[in-house]
Amino acid sequence: MKKAIQILIVDDYAVVREGLRAFITTESDMEVVGEAADGETAVHLCQTLNPDVVIMDLALPNNEGTEAIQTIRQSFPQVYILVLTNFAEEDRVMAALKSGAHGYMLKDATTQDILRAVRNVYRGKTVLHPSVAYVLLRALQASNETKQTLLEGLTKRERDVLQLIAQGHTNQEIAINLKIDARTVRVHVSHVLQKLNLNNRTQAALFALRHGLATLK
Repeated sequence: MKKAIQILIVDDYAVVREGLRAFITTESDMEVVGEAADGETAVHLCQTLNPDVVIMDLALPNNEGTEAIQTIRQSFPQVYILVLTNFAEEDRVMAALKSGAHGYMLKDATTQDILRAVRNVYRGKTVLHPSVAYVLLRALQASNETKQTLLEGLTKRERDVLQLIAQGHTNQEIAINLKIDARTVRVHVSHVLQKLNLNNRTQAALFALRHGLATLK
């Protein structure tokens, strides 16, 4: 017989926990093994109950949800986490996903959507509520537009320098290639880093590769 998905429900509202438990327990392939009203308890129960999936709200009283997610993922990497919350703001979504959440659903989702999300997260798939997916897409588009604007701020010479940095050339090699002195190259490198809000040559090289200004040979 196939093992039921072991689920831990984490929400500070008892009525939400009871509602989730009520419809989850009607599924033959799922079992609620525990409940928690805060992040600290959730972490403790992960250790004692060893759930497969944690359904977790982000607004928790004693421990911010993202902190609990991060702790659980670090301590129990075999546990999958599905965020179920009311918040779809970009900063919350990004914080949860960066902390290690495998899925992000909103509480206006249907029962069937939540059950499907649990099953998919358990299979290792990333699950996003349509509204959350839209938020992430919009953020990605804005990020790309910002980066494109930054690139447009570079002079042709600075673009040439950036391209050669990405190809692994030293300042001396760049100077020889562009027929300028090494001190001028250092100035160009400094301007490139400043204009692109980057910290070092490695970041500059990655930036150039990601935006098609250079390719690895």
